[in-house]
Amino acid sequence: MLRRPERTAVNALIGTLVFVLVTAGCASGVKQGDLDSAIAQVREEMRSGDDQLSSQIDGLDRRVSSLESEMQSLRTDFNVSMERMQGMLRFNVPVHFEYDVADLRELDKVVLERFSSVVKRYYADAIVTIEGFADPAGSEAYNLSLGMRRAGSVKQYLTTSGGLQPDRVKTVSYGEAPDRQVVPGARGPGMAGVENRRVALVIDYSGSTRTARGM
Repeated sequence: MLRRPERTAVNALIGTLVFVLVTAGCASGVKQGDLDSAIAQVREEMRSGDDQLSSQIDGLDRRVSSLESEMQSLRTDFNVSMERMQGMLRFNVPVHFEYDVADLRELDKVVLERFSSVVKRYYADAIVTIEGFADPAGSEAYNLSLGMRRAGSVKQYLTTSGGLQPDRVKTVSYGEAPDRQVVPGARGPGMAGVENRRVALVIDYSGSTRTARGM
């Protein structure tokens, strides 16, 4: 159903049309039956528009409800957190890497498959940017390279097993950037610093591209 402001605008339009038709009828000698028929046609067209708009609103409500359910499932099943930015969503997913390694762990592939299914269903035209990170062990230059290789591994998986379009998936590395470390200063070897050896996934549904060090 239309909201009250929308109905008011529709009724006002009908009233204007009726006034015009009546005025034209009086001026040209149009028969009352023809005038009634014209008014009925206008009302029917407006009613049809009402029904179409209501259907579109209902469809959007169902889509939003379904998306909210998917997001809640990601949070519950995989401990995924989400940050909303203007025109973008950043997903902090539990995809981590072994020390000085860029290969995906088997246990992380399930969440990437779920993520790709959400993108394909709700954000098919969006740009996905994969942000790669490293812990602060090693040089800054090496960690930028390592972060990029990790982002590349995730892109490879999302565009093969996940079925995303390669030209809509970008990669960028922030390396050991201090302001992006989950646990400041934590580093390997071993499992120490694993929280910093990660990726973040950003859905840009605004149509704009992100500017950073990467491709």
